[in-house]
Amino acid sequence: MNSADLLADAFERVREEVRSAVDGLSADELAVRLDSGANSIAWLVWHLTRVQDDHIADAAGTEQLWTSEGWAERFGLPFPPEATGYGHRSKDVAAVRADAELLTGYYDAVHENTLAFVRGLRDSDLDRIVDERWTPAVTLGVRLVSVVSDDLQHAGQAAFIHGAVRRR
Repeated sequence: MNSADLLADAFERVREEVRSAVDGLSADELAVRLDSGANSIAWLVWHLTRVQDDHIADAAGTEQLWTSEGWAERFGLPFPPEATGYGHRSKDVAAVRADAELLTGYYDAVHENTLAFVRGLRDSDLDRIVDERWTPAVTLGVRLVSVVSDDLQHAGQAAFIHGAVRRR
């Protein structure tokens, strides 16, 4: 197994968790917040997908699918197109309402784009600096592992909410 295979496997695991967290829930259930300050499954999946889309597009030097494939219009959210959810407040979380088909449609498009990108990487590509705003500067390898980590954390949160919704 090389680095590209390892990264593809990690992103496939994220996909399994995202689909499991969304599976079988209505738009109303996806919008449930366990308290007024909590995130919903819809927001968590939208956010993790937006961050993945943003970071992969930046690393690949391409436009985000959010704008290039019209996902921003399909979701119709009251945010600027560059919004990924960082810094969102309670009212912003509440504004993210979507059904499972829309959430997984966008997620699947970003997932396939991510797999195409990581499967084309060589081990030496992972040392490329992609963000100099940090000390030390962020390499592509560190950025991709960060995306996987963030995705799995949010998918786990969504899975927890899924379980709570189902027990109601």
